[in-house]
Amino acid sequence: MSVPVQLSDIRDVVAGQAPFAYLLTTSDDATPHAVAITPVLGDDTISVDAGHRSCANASTHPNVSLLWPPATFDDYSLIVDGVAAVDGSVVVVKPERAIRHRPAPGGGNDCIQLPLQ
Repeated sequence: MSVPVQLSDIRDVVAGQAPFAYLLTTSDDATPHAVAITPVLGDDTISVDAGHRSCANASTHPNVSLLWPPATFDDYSLIVDGVAAVDGSVVVVKPERAIRHRPAPGGGNDCIQLPLQ
């Protein structure tokens, strides 16, 4: 199921998620790096304070993801993929794709893609 979503709609989805997210970056040797962060949603970007490794990874490999866990066990996680720019210790993500994801009863997954307009 596809539902067009503006960043303001992502803000509404985020309000129902866990109160934190993970920033997922990739190192030069393709090793994933995940850190818990508190995102700040702007008009068309999402900003996070990040450590040295996350900032270095995002500077070199700007394709990043943000993952909000569900607020309850049976709800959806929110995954936002985007392109990052680094400003000091802040990673600023321009969302390009968003999806709500959870395991489906009986196996597989139960995803709702939220394409950005």
